[in-house]
Amino acid sequence: MQIQKRTKIKYYMLALGGFLIAAALIAFPEQAFLASVRGFDVWWNIVFPALLPFFIVAEVLTGLGVVHFVGTLLEPLMRPLFRVPGIGAFVLAVGLASGYPIGAMLTAEYRERNDLSKEEGERLMSFANTADPLFMSGAVAVGMLGWPQAGMILVAAHYLSCLTTGIIMRFHKPGAIPSQRAPEDKEFILARAARALLRTRQQDGRTLIKLLGDAIGKSMQSLMIIGGFIISFSVAIEMLNASGLLGYLESALALSSQAVLLAVNGLLEITIGCQQAAHSALPMSGKIIAMSAIIAWSGLSVHGQVAAFISKTDMSIRPYVFARIVHAALAALYTALLFKLGWVPSLPAWVVQYSGAGLATRYWLAAQNMCSALLIWAGAGLLLLIFSFCANCKLAAFRVHQRRN
Repeated sequence: MQIQKRTKIKYYMLALGGFLIAAALIAFPEQAFLASVRGFDVWWNIVFPALLPFFIVAEVLTGLGVVHFVGTLLEPLMRPLFRVPGIGAFVLAVGLASGYPIGAMLTAEYRERNDLSKEEGERLMSFANTADPLFMSGAVAVGMLGWPQAGMILVAAHYLSCLTTGIIMRFHKPGAIPSQRAPEDKEFILARAARALLRTRQQDGRTLIKLLGDAIGKSMQSLMIIGGFIISFSVAIEMLNASGLLGYLESALALSSQAVLLAVNGLLEITIGCQQAAHSALPMSGKIIAMSAIIAWSGLSVHGQVAAFISKTDMSIRPYVFARIVHAALAALYTALLFKLGWVPSLPAWVVQYSGAGLATRYWLAAQNMCSALLIWAGAGLLLLIFSFCANCKLAAFRVHQRRN
């Protein structure tokens, strides 16, 4: 009975919220239009070129079986560290290189394919869904702060805190049954990886042209969902500003208008929150620490995108939200430590040029970034392959020696 009452209250609150949003759009049409234009500009000039190459390539590589090949090679690395299958290495690599929300989108896709268990999917999306380095270094450090050296601080703190969050989240539901491993445990790892590639390719069965067409169509659909969330939250923030609610919040909490704007904007949307931090009266170190926390938190806009992508699965959004809180706290801590250590390196020239580059150049830079991330993980897989080969050789030599004795 109590549950039904809570459900009714929730329905009433949602209906009231929808009515208030519609009323605000009618009362402030000009502000809503300008906010939607700004949201569209962010999506078209920053998000779209950064994500499109990754969306297409990830879908094609999955259909070709390359993802499962790499996943099998990196299984010995991902399971002990993060308690997720090796396929999580590909999701992490693409997430680190391309930014929100592709890590969660790929996690949901592989959960639907039963390549991940429910708990493994919740662990994986909690740390594999990250900001991309071009946004942090190019858009934030160069475009918003005008200080390129801040880019490497943001990137280093973000990824260090991301990996730390992943290690913490490995303890999420430790008693859960893991996804099924390959039965050929004694088989050489390269043979198992090749077998996984062939099995996946045979199960998929699409021609390369069909696969590419499906990848483009699915990528555009996903990007339209992301664009809708970005524009919606841009309008929501402007409606809050225009309605005067933030003023009442300032009075109630006895805080300055800048502090309230920074907290509300950072809570709702990552780009607008970073812009607010850049324009605040904080010292440069304070601005960068605040930006680092906002980027790790990612905003309710990204949370909504993640919820939309996992809605077709049995995964819960709650572990992800908890991980974002942990990630934000760790990112702010690591950023403060880097400042304390005086570590302020310079950025490569091509990253500095990103914020003022044209759309075609941004596509090219995003593709370079993607290739770099995939090559790093390919190198990790190669090292594991060499290690496995040497271990097998030593084991074989030990067995021969034992038989002779």
